[in-house]
Formats: sequence, structure tokens, C-alpha cells
Amino acid sequence: MAIEAPATRPENPRFSSGPCAKIPTFTLDMLSDAPLGRSHRAAGGKAKLKAAIENTRAILGVPADYKIGIVPASDTGAVEMAMWNLLGARPVEMLAWESFGAGWVTDAVKQLKLDAVVKTADYGQIVDLASVDTDKDVVFTWNGTTSGVRVPNGDWIKADRQGLTICDATSAAFAQDLPWDKLDVTTFSWQKVLGGEAAHGMLILSPRAVERLESYTPAWPLPKIFRLTKGGKLIDGIFVGETINTPSMLAVEDYLVALDWASSIGGLTGLQARANANLAAVEEFVTQNDWLAFLAADPEIRSNTSVCLTFGDARIKDGAAFAKAVAKRLETADVAYDIGAYRDAPAGLRIWCGGTVETADVAALMPWIKWAFETEIAALSVSA
Repeated sequence: MAIEAPATRPENPRFSSGPCAKIPTFTLDMLSDAPLGRSHRAAGGKAKLKAAIENTRAILGVPADYKIGIVPASDTGAVEMAMWNLLGARPVEMLAWESFGAGWVTDAVKQLKLDAVVKTADYGQIVDLASVDTDKDVVFTWNGTTSGVRVPNGDWIKADRQGLTICDATSAAFAQDLPWDKLDVTTFSWQKVLGGEAAHGMLILSPRAVERLESYTPAWPLPKIFRLTKGGKLIDGIFVGETINTPSMLAVEDYLVALDWASSIGGLTGLQARANANLAAVEEFVTQNDWLAFLAADPEIRSNTSVCLTFGDARIKDGAAFAKAVAKRLETADVAYDIGAYRDAPAGLRIWCGGTVETADVAALMPWIKWAFETEIAALSVSA
């Protein structure tokens, strides 16, 4: 007997954790002011790039003496630039609780060959932050996109630290509080919380990070695309919109449109409220259904953007196959696209709940997950 599907459907079934849903008001017409076919070094292009930097500063509340640059290769490029330029001057601690943090560990230990202290935690958990020595350089991910956990606050980072903090904040920026006085390098990409297009990353440097760049030369060679200094001085142009390589002005326009929308809904406070409401809709449903659980069991470290869920039912013998079947059923029904767990993470679902997603759509999705779950359980009973 077929299980009856819910009557209400999400208006937007895009719950991917990257690239993420566009802003709710998005139309292609909004990009008509992009200076296509023009040099990014012309006055119009430079103005657009500078506006992207300054509007980012305004919404995120980045201090005036911090540098903000647009760099190649998305958040990955920004993190790699920071690591290759800054690490090696002091002892290093690498923190990892999901796949991307593990990737930074690999690069530091195997590529840069640093004798780093490595601290790891399983998916859904986080390392003991009180044990971290911030007199060393520390590299960490603020929000674990693939594990659904986030750093609760920056209290563990000393104000008088000797080391630099290098923070991959790609799925945290615009949704969570980032304590700028505790962060020396912060990176993110446009494709996450604001639903921008991929390819470009943001690199934010504190005065302490700039001082390190101008006083330290790494032992390894740096490719041109990574270089942030020339003659021992910061290349200031990067931080006013003179990008290292050619940016997509269409993607820049899209980011500017998203920043304008963010400002219209209350800026950072409005974005955070939307993400929190989305998470709350999932939490309410999970509370009412004991076969579904958060991968991050501790609410204090639970992400409000990349929300990861697991199934718990004795009838499920192959968790990975079951979760994939549920995700496929939801996609076939056109109610949720791309919500399977990350390939290296425990089996389950991953629902993007950042500020571009409407809470009504999250609330409408949850009964569909129950429908897909019950349908797949019924299928297991038939095949048994």
C-alpha cells in the first residue's frame, strides 16, 4: 500500500550545501549591470570589485584596519594562500573535525612538511578547544560543512596570543558570530550563505597577519597565484579590488546583488535570524520523530547552516544505501535536491539552512523526509 505524500511542497527544493540556494528574490535580470566584455582593470570593473569588498566589510562588521581581498579558487584557494604564506614561522596546531579540516591537515603535514600538533574529532563532535595552544599558529574550520558542527565561540582564543589563528569560515560567514578580535585570517566563498557563484574566495587579514606576511619569508617557493607580498611589503592592490588573476564580473555582480539583499533584510542580524529559524524548524521535527537524529548531538556546537541528520531504526541494515535511497526519492519527487550526506561523512542527510533558504520551505520538507523514510522502510519489509 502506497504511503500518502504530504500535501504541501517546498516552493524551492534547492537545499544543497554548496553551491547553495540563490537569494529568494533572484532573477537573471538582476545581473544586467555586470560590466561584461570589459576589463576588470577598467574604472567600472575596479569600482565593482571595491564595492564587493566594502559591502562585505559593512555587513560582516569587519574592523577598518583588517584587509579584505578577493582571491582565486574559492575558499580552498584562500585557505591555501594563507597556509603557504604564513605557516612555518612558529609551531603549528591543526584542528580537524570533518573532511575539509582534514584536508588542511594533509596539506600542512604532507605538502608543507610541518611538524604540526594534530587534534581531531569524529564527525558530529569537536576537539577540546580548551586544550588548544594559541601561542602556536592554529588552523581550523569554524563551521564543519560536512559534519554539521560549529565552534560555539572564540573564548578559547587568547587575546594576547603569540600565534596566528587561521579560520576557514566558509559556511559560517553571514550566519554565525565571528569574533574578529580573535581571528587573524578568515576565509570564505560566495557560494555558501549568500548563495553566490563559485570560483572566488575572500581572504580577510588582521594587522597581526599583515605583520607576519611582511616580516617572514617561507622556506618553500610560492606560485604567482599565491603571492601576497612583493619586496617584503603587502601587495595592497589585492585588498582594494586589483585581483591576482581575472575575476568573473558576472559572479561579482551576483555577489553584489546578494549583499544588497542581505542589507535589505537587516544585514548580519537578519541573516542569522533566518538561519536560526531554519534550524529550529528541523529541531522541532527531530524532537517529534525518534527515528531521526542530529549528527551533532550537542546543541551548543550544532550548525545552523549545514544541518546533518542520521537515521536510527533497527530495520535499516545498510545505512548508506538507505540514506541514498531516501535522498533519491526526495529528488525524484522534486522536493529536495542534493541533500545526501557528504561522501566521507556518516550516512544520512544534509540540509542547507543558510539565510537564503525560506523557513516555510524547510518546514514543508520535513514531512516529506518522513514520507520517504516510511516508504523506504516499507520497501525493506517487502524485500525481507
